[in-house]
Amino acid sequence: MWKSYLLFAFLLMPTLLCAGNRCHSSIIHIYNNGVNNVDEERSYAQWFADSEMARFPQAYQLDHGKRLFFGYAQGVGCCAMLRMWKSTGERRYYDYVKQWADSLINEKGEIHLYDMSAYNLDFINSGKVLFDLYEETGDVRYKKAMDTLIKQLQRQPRTLKGGFWHKLIYQHQMWLDGLYMASPFMAQYGAEFTRPEWIDEAVKQFRLCHQYTYDAATGLYYHAWDESKSQRWANPETGHSPNFWGRSIGWWFMALVDALDYIPERHEGYADLVAYIRGLAEVLPKYQDKDGLWYQVLDQPERKGNFPEASVTAQCMYAYAKAVNKGYIDVRYKEVAEKAFEGLKNKLIVENPDGTLTLTRCCQVGGLGGNPYRDGSFEYYIGEKMRDNDAKATGPFIMGCLELGK
Repeated sequence: MWKSYLLFAFLLMPTLLCAGNRCHSSIIHIYNNGVNNVDEERSYAQWFADSEMARFPQAYQLDHGKRLFFGYAQGVGCCAMLRMWKSTGERRYYDYVKQWADSLINEKGEIHLYDMSAYNLDFINSGKVLFDLYEETGDVRYKKAMDTLIKQLQRQPRTLKGGFWHKLIYQHQMWLDGLYMASPFMAQYGAEFTRPEWIDEAVKQFRLCHQYTYDAATGLYYHAWDESKSQRWANPETGHSPNFWGRSIGWWFMALVDALDYIPERHEGYADLVAYIRGLAEVLPKYQDKDGLWYQVLDQPERKGNFPEASVTAQCMYAYAKAVNKGYIDVRYKEVAEKAFEGLKNKLIVENPDGTLTLTRCCQVGGLGGNPYRDGSFEYYIGEKMRDNDAKATGPFIMGCLELGK
């Protein structure tokens, strides 16, 4: 039985404590038995965002970062902070992101430690934060950096039908993760700068990935597909990886709802993307446990060793809530997102002695191939390292709470 309590730390003590660029607010919470869910969800978004800024005073530290880097996980966290800025009007969230971007992008628009020759789709994700910074400041450095990322995508190695390889080192492979990294960025670039060919490209990538990773028997998506069928993890007949990794499906679900912000309804691919969203929305509740959580290997919650995992749950919570708000799926599906919120709050979130929140049971990383070799087996996924406050989970949690609070 949940008790309804509310935490608004920041209203009683709004003064920011700053030393150089290291800013955070004192966190106090208020218990209130009379609040409704919407207020609670909005409050959790701010409580958790402030918790992240308190433990990671510089945005490069998000996801436990140790150095300045244009990392995709920092991009996820910074996207969440920009949404906090827009939702609350509090400039400190914007400043947190801008300081990070300005530490990475020089006066020529060059990105620190960025290597185009790696043709790594993960690099594209952090480009999403640059749209807001460019709109707010007009600083051409941000546009130059975005143009560089587009140049990478122009040259990105592809499968025979034109699907992006996830990285140059992962030849012939499409991963669900890559759709989140690149397709919403392409669609937004196309919409913002009147380059409709990039909207077309975003849709093309979704269609190809759906064609080669979708499993009609379950309604789920395999983590990856190897066109060459040469990887040890690849099914020799289909090229599929062997399992349905929770976070990879979360990336795919979020990618669809985010890209559709920039794809016109009249576009010939719009209906396909909405259909993919509706298909997932229908099937995912079958795998959600009684507490509202989804599992590391999504379709086998009862199998020994499997466990509820924070990132897939937060990602699906966000995607369901946003899809309802946008009208892509029926309003009844909001209950699925609310159930996920309750599960995260009651089972995986811990309040610390200093008043901050911690999100536990986050998978640190997941992939295929490489050295040591990741074979995509059930045993591989459940054996990956877990940690607290991974930005691949905390960013979607903040954004999901904001969507539920609308």
